Amino acid sequence: MFEGLRFQHWHATLGTDGIVELALDRAGSSVNALSRAVIDELSEIVERLSFEPPKGVIVRSAKAGFVVGADIKEFESFEKAGTIRDVLENGQRVYQRLASLPCPTVAAIHGVCMGGGTELALACRQRVATRDPATRIALPEIKLGIFPGWGGSSRLPYLIGAPAALEFMLTGRAASAENARTIGLVDALTSPDLLVATARELIAHPRPRPLKQRLLAWATNLWPVRQLLAAMISKQTAAKVRKDQYPAPFALIDTWRRGGGIGQRLRNEARAVAKLATTPTARNLIRVFFLQERLKSAGGGIDHGIQRVHVVGAGVMGGDIAAWCALRGFEVTLQDREMKYVQPALDRARTLFEKKLKTPERINPALARLKADVEGNGIATADLLIEAIYENAQAKEDLYKGAEPKMKATALLATNTSSIPLDELRKAVAQPARFLGLHYFNPVALMPLVEIVRQDQLDGANEKRALAFCKAIDKLPIPVAGSPGFLVNRTLMPYMLEAARAYAEGIPAPVIDKAAKKFGMPMGPIELIDTVGLDVAASVGAELGPFLNLDIPPAIAELVGHGKRGKKDGEGFYKWQDGKAQKPQVDPHYVAPDDLEDRIILPLINEAVACLHDHVIDDPDLLDAGLIFGTGFAPFRGGPIQYIRDSGADAVVARLEKLAARHGERFKPRPGWDSSALRSSAKAG
Repeated sequence: MFEGLRFQHWHATLGTDGIVELALDRAGSSVNALSRAVIDELSEIVERLSFEPPKGVIVRSAKAGFVVGADIKEFESFEKAGTIRDVLENGQRVYQRLASLPCPTVAAIHGVCMGGGTELALACRQRVATRDPATRIALPEIKLGIFPGWGGSSRLPYLIGAPAALEFMLTGRAASAENARTIGLVDALTSPDLLVATARELIAHPRPRPLKQRLLAWATNLWPVRQLLAAMISKQTAAKVRKDQYPAPFALIDTWRRGGGIGQRLRNEARAVAKLATTPTARNLIRVFFLQERLKSAGGGIDHGIQRVHVVGAGVMGGDIAAWCALRGFEVTLQDREMKYVQPALDRARTLFEKKLKTPERINPALARLKADVEGNGIATADLLIEAIYENAQAKEDLYKGAEPKMKATALLATNTSSIPLDELRKAVAQPARFLGLHYFNPVALMPLVEIVRQDQLDGANEKRALAFCKAIDKLPIPVAGSPGFLVNRTLMPYMLEAARAYAEGIPAPVIDKAAKKFGMPMGPIELIDTVGLDVAASVGAELGPFLNLDIPPAIAELVGHGKRGKKDGEGFYKWQDGKAQKPQVDPHYVAPDDLEDRIILPLINEAVACLHDHVIDDPDLLDAGLIFGTGFAPFRGGPIQYIRDSGADAVVARLEKLAARHGERFKPRPGWDSSALRSSAKAG
């Protein structure tokens, strides 16, 4: 069947049982990403199979994972060349030929199966996946400002039913093999060593889909049901994101609503995705993807030499850092003054492990890796000591002086301080070459960024070890200078303090938060202050205020003085119930000031420019990455520097000057606005 044919990316073999195995092994790559060359080879293979149909076809991977998705760099180049629709339609044709083969086809999935890889699996008649934790299946294109364009959005609703399919695509979430089986995306589960054998069994004895799933798929795709569901899901989506900021979810819903036969659905899909790919949102989200990959690659190929971690301070931050490290496989000891301070952290850790690991055989080893250590015996054997006590320079320095003599000579000493300059703290350290900051963000389990904070005597090799450690615990590390507030808190503080000042002037808190969310922030600044704690905001503000020439608005101090520290006390600017802010109704006749959005957002952007100027971070693209992953800065805008590039630096400066004339000198443009980096195009890809 394949005599005389040689393929660069696919291994095609015909077994004695008449079944063809197609194993993807993209040449020159450690992972299977779907390039044009890979798709073109598949087209040639499928065409030959259609002439000489075998008894069955198994599509699998010759690498550790199945398929990571389309080659995003190549996709970006097609978009710039204006050929993206041609590429989409070509991929659709190849997958449709595979779907139309007159023989059973099975996708054998092990490891990562994303985007175009999941669409490839959907083009097969059945799917088998391994129960291995590494097996994760998703259609995450929505996170790139598009939606599945190689037939995924055309096939999935008709396979598993529209509600589950739309939720799967709108969230971009990754499903385990078990979850994929539950919703009907996968037909059978097996172990890695039996994957191909199970696929062969499915070819010999195809499993009919359960009647309930078939009825659900049929009923939820009827024309009147599509119209009703589309309206309902669009309304739910609009409550989470704005159509003008994130058009892809709404385009997906509308494309599905149109329906039609498979040919019409594919045409509608290609047309909509090609249009979305040219939007600023898609371009910026693709840029954010490359920034994330860049941060993920930091520390690669470096031996961090860390097996044991000792954390001092079992509060919310310290306890959660310890739990996260144990979750990721490290032996961790957690120290505080008394067991009564450590136990709540252990209880939170158990909750985290149960949520992430699911089964007792995985939860129990993680629990065993995290040990209470009131006496601090773990210091002597730790390869990394993380100090996470309260924000007081003297207390931290005393801790270093007491702990460092007990530490191994090769161990790293790190602080989780959120604002204190490291050049100040390192004076209390006997071996400053190993001292650095590992600044995590709250909540640790959700926030991906860790600032690697330098000081003037840090050994470069130890910085690399810290980068590698962050990679090992699945965090995104970004190196920053150890000046006050580092990058994230230095830029956030003017944003939060200006919001508190606006509140003190009588602007309702919900109005302030609404202005920030309209810009694209995930949470308004007033709610953010309540969430991090007014006491924390006051403490960090006291540290950074003199440096930034900003005063702490009395509203914060007054609330703290009355014991109203925000979410953790149940009351701050807002009252909190069941973890949610209870925002008061605003007079419907109230009109917000026309400059409120600029007044809230531009101080953050202004300080970001100053951070670049002051070499807190030297790379403008990494600055954008830090503020997207550390503050949630509107991802569709690509970060503060990209926002300046898109808006025009001179135009933003003019808006700052206008605010300064109206509200005060604090809005004056900070040093750095003359930088060429604010006018150059992004290079993250």
